[in-house]
Amino acid sequence: MESILTSIKKLLGIPEEYEQFDTDVIMHINSVFSILTQLGVGPSNGFSIENKEATWHDFIGEESGIEMVKSYIHLKVKLLFDPPLSSAVIEAMNQMIKELEWRLNAAVDPSKGGNQNG
Repeated sequence: MESILTSIKKLLGIPEEYEQFDTDVIMHINSVFSILTQLGVGPSNGFSIENKEATWHDFIGEESGIEMVKSYIHLKVKLLFDPPLSSAVIEAMNQMIKELEWRLNAAVDPSKGGNQNG
């Protein structure tokens, strides 16, 4: 099982054994989980992590249609924790975040466009 915290740290370029920023990264991850709850993604009563024990399976379960949530959380946490200096890169990340939000929303609510090509 892949740890949520460990995988996000890896994507941020933080070694797993380096724990100095764990509290900050966990706070940002949990903020993004709150956003996902508002989008209707994940458990209806919300989800949060406290340490590296929580896994992606704990959040996603058997819903393979929302695997993109990993990329979404990474991008959102990156913008909160360590934003790029380039405004062009920030804009590109924000565009990807918007697309992922739409696709995640569609994946959990077929009436909003799920199961359609495009």
